[in-house]
Amino acid sequence: MSPTDARVACIIPAKDEEQRIAATVAAARDLPHVDLVVVCDDGSSDKTAEHAAAAGAIVVSHSRNRGKAAALDSAVNALGVLEQRDGRPEATALLLLDADLESSAANCAPLIDPVVQGRADLTIAVLPPQRTAAGEEPGGFGIVMSAASKGISELTGWTPRAPLSGQRCLTRRAFELASPLAAGFGVEVGMTIDILRAGLRIEEVEVDLFHRASGSDIAGQLHRARQLRDVSRALAARGLVGVGLKDLKDSGGVANLIKRFKR
Repeated sequence: MSPTDARVACIIPAKDEEQRIAATVAAARDLPHVDLVVVCDDGSSDKTAEHAAAAGAIVVSHSRNRGKAAALDSAVNALGVLEQRDGRPEATALLLLDADLESSAANCAPLIDPVVQGRADLTIAVLPPQRTAAGEEPGGFGIVMSAASKGISELTGWTPRAPLSGQRCLTRRAFELASPLAAGFGVEVGMTIDILRAGLRIEEVEVDLFHRASGSDIAGQLHRARQLRDVSRALAARGLVGVGLKDLKDSGGVANLIKRFKR
């Protein structure tokens, strides 16, 4: 695509992010090439949808929580409907952002540039070390990251630095080739594998982004257990068996991993 003709749609899945979504939307709208921002409110119990709309986003809502993959699909489908209904020029690329980036979303131009310039079909943000809301280091054991990285490497031959990063820019064609998306928290891992298997190009980019990291409390560890379950399912659905799922096996499966975190 020609950089001068490039139109980027920013896609943001969100759940219960009324305190952060407006700043994220405002920052994303000012990024180069971004033509519009579409937020999918994934069954929020707060005023996420209202705050996103007030900040200038187009909002589509789920009446109940359906997970990240479904939220991304709904937002992209809504984009297609808007383009056809209003005769809008088609967005040539999609910028996928988490809802809690707030003002740091303004730093995402390095994700967009390689895609609109035709150097990459998918870019993935490598973030600096993150902190929890209390200013502490995240409390994970690295199990999910290791399983995702090893699985992608075994299935594709490419080892990512940030296999779970949800901050991505990709061509519309790359998104279509990665569909249907892997369910739940396996969406990024599945997308990476599917795009590489399609023969497309991926570039990881260091970006100064900050979001709310999970802590070492029970809620944070249960979140990681669910991540590991979904990542493992995405890997298994793409043909990974045996040693590639060693991290999950060694932990005794998700049920035993949750028990371990509760101790």
